Amino acid sequence: MKKSMRLILMTAIAAAALSACSKAPQKTSQGSENGDSYTIGIGQFAEHGSLDNCREGFIQGLKEEGIEEDKNLTILYENAQADGGTASQIVNNFLSKKTDLICAIATPMAQTAFSGTKKSETPVIYTAVTDPVAAALATEDGSSVGEITGTSDKLPVEKQLEMIRTILPDAKTIGILYSTSEINSEAAIAEYKAAASSYGFEIVEGPVTASADIPLAADNLLTKVDCLNNLTDNTVVSSLPLILDKASKKNIPVFGSEIEQVKIGCLAAMGLDYVDLGKQTGKMAAKVLKGEAKASEIKFEVIKDAAFYGNTKVAENLGITLPAQLTDSAAEIFKDIK
Repeated sequence: MKKSMRLILMTAIAAAALSACSKAPQKTSQGSENGDSYTIGIGQFAEHGSLDNCREGFIQGLKEEGIEEDKNLTILYENAQADGGTASQIVNNFLSKKTDLICAIATPMAQTAFSGTKKSETPVIYTAVTDPVAAALATEDGSSVGEITGTSDKLPVEKQLEMIRTILPDAKTIGILYSTSEINSEAAIAEYKAAASSYGFEIVEGPVTASADIPLAADNLLTKVDCLNNLTDNTVVSSLPLILDKASKKNIPVFGSEIEQVKIGCLAAMGLDYVDLGKQTGKMAAKVLKGEAKASEIKFEVIKDAAFYGNTKVAENLGITLPAQLTDSAAEIFKDIK
């Protein structure tokens, strides 16, 4: 009798355990269906303000969609310091840790992430990629070429040229420093050259292959132009304080492409808000993590709003007055140089 009762009890315990296992949440490659936490790898190509803002906005965008650090999100963050080899190591590290998604900030990082994840199911969401089509991350109609999508920081070239003409009515030449290894910069240069003549400008190029080339290239370019126009080129932006110092000594204005560049000494920009760009990207990532859509099913998105940012301290140093037609509608005016 005792043996029989013991057998019945053991059978009941085993059945209960089996039932509990069958009801456990099933983990997927994009987190869990029942609210388990996610792990995301954020790979940033270089260290500068606009990309930092993208990262901050990305995290905010996830939070707005209910995915938040210290609650249901673990973030692994690494910066490649503008080195391609390091970028590749970062992607491999994220894959070895089986992250649910990789956020790639800037074009070189996005290209490296896409190349490194082709044999895995890990989705990539990029941000601050100027031209996803030229970078071979999307097709002409905006569709993805794999499990990758994100946001573009395509520059408002026409608005920027119009702004420069308004501030410098007599200027004829605009110098642009750019890295020949960054596809996004070459695409932007081509667009500037195509549009410049409509505003009475000539674009003078200053190509560089590495950061070490920038001092000499800047010195050479500053002897040929009336002003400089800065892109979102990662190599050049990393050396922007040096460029601003050289331009200031020659009393040559430098125009930026986003808010952080104006804060640190560019005269003005018809720029993008990179925190907003990051938020937009974070919301896209949330859709993928929640299983609402695959990255391959989402076309890349372009931030549409560009606003005027000006720095009156820089203008004062240059002996320039920023026109009221720009300042009256400015998103923000800075009165000092950070």
